[in-house]
Order: sequence, then C-alpha cells, then structure tokens
Amino acid sequence: MTLETARNRRTVIRNGVVLAGALAVPGAASAASLQLEGMRMPALPPVPARPITSPRVVRPELLRRAMAALDTHAGRLSRRDRIAIADFAAPSAQPRFHLIDIEGGRSTSMLVAHGSGSDPAHSGWLQRFSNQPNSNASCEGAFMTDDYYVGKHGRSQRLIGLDQTNNNALARAIVVHAAWYSNPDMLQTHGMLGRSQGCFAVGEADLPRLFDRLGPGRMIYAAKV
Repeated sequence: MTLETARNRRTVIRNGVVLAGALAVPGAASAASLQLEGMRMPALPPVPARPITSPRVVRPELLRRAMAALDTHAGRLSRRDRIAIADFAAPSAQPRFHLIDIEGGRSTSMLVAHGSGSDPAHSGWLQRFSNQPNSNASCEGAFMTDDYYVGKHGRSQRLIGLDQTNNNALARAIVVHAAWYSNPDMLQTHGMLGRSQGCFAVGEADLPRLFDRLGPGRMIYAAKV
C-alpha cells in the first residue's frame, strides 16, 4: 500500500465518522455543507430541512457498517463519492432508502419496498432476509450498481451482490426499479407500501432522481440493524 493510498483510506474512514455524527441530526446533512478532511466545500446558503418521519436520518450504527463495507469492497467499486443505504429496520411507511453524498455531506431519503418473502403477512415490516432463488425476499449486504436496462418494470438497474448474504442477487434479478406500489399515495390508502419480489422498488417519481445521482459502480448497502 502506497503512502497516498493509506492517506486516502484514512480520509474516507474519518469522513465516515463525521457523516455519522452529522446525519444523525434531522436535516443537518441536508441543510448545510460539511467540511470533511481533504475536501474543501464552499459555503452554501441555508436550505430549510424537509420534515422526516424518523427521529434520525441515518442511524449511526447502520452508517458505520455501511462505511466499513465501502472500505471492504473498495477494490470492486469504481466510485465511492456516493452510496445508498436501505434501513430495513424501519417500516415501509418511512423514507428509509437514503442516498448519501459523502463528499458533499448531504443526504436524500425516499420510500422503498421490501420483498414479499421478507414480509409474508404484509405487515409493512421486514421480518427476514433470504439469498435463496424464488424466495421473493430482500437480501442484505453490500451491492454494486451495474448497468441500466429496460424490462417489465421499465427502466431498471442491475445489482451485483458483494457478500455471501446477497451473492445470488444478479441471478435472482434483484434490481432497482420503480413501481406504483411504492408511490407515496399508497400510505394514504394502505398505511404501507406494497411488496416487491426482493427488488429495491422506489416510487415512480423518485426513480429518475435516484438513477441520476447513484449511477453505476457505486454501492447500495441493505441491513436491519
């Protein structure tokens, strides 16, 4: 490992600690730019924080695990400036899919569905993960975003599972796509989202924004902590 590589690695780790503190405060990451080590960010005018249904944006322990996974899989990922975290400890009625700009210190949250095999009773809460084919369940761990394609759900993005807990993701066609049952109006009529077949299904209006900011070669981390 070269000196420059070691320095970059330490910078990512330290910045993860900074993010863990900032993103634990409602609106902190979305209201102001963070001054991260080695990254000089210009001052931005105050932006009103959006109300959220959870008392914290990304829980510190979940963010710590995601940052550790980002470091573990650094050799597989071509981009480490942004990550997405699916907090499956939260119910589907909450915006639990967090897109985090590591360099800018900002976060955006949106609704995301879990698999029917993870919630057989359709309670709105993920009960279990599975990596097995035909389980229709969500799987946990780190994913690398891959190419885009157009399938039965429209524009979608393939995912490659990087851990033993999700290494069947590509073969199972676990992807990111939009779905009507992940739109916000589902909460008004049912109090929860519908369920996918294990995919990360977001609202139809959220998909373009997610694809624009996430792109290929980045990490999605899913866990229930």
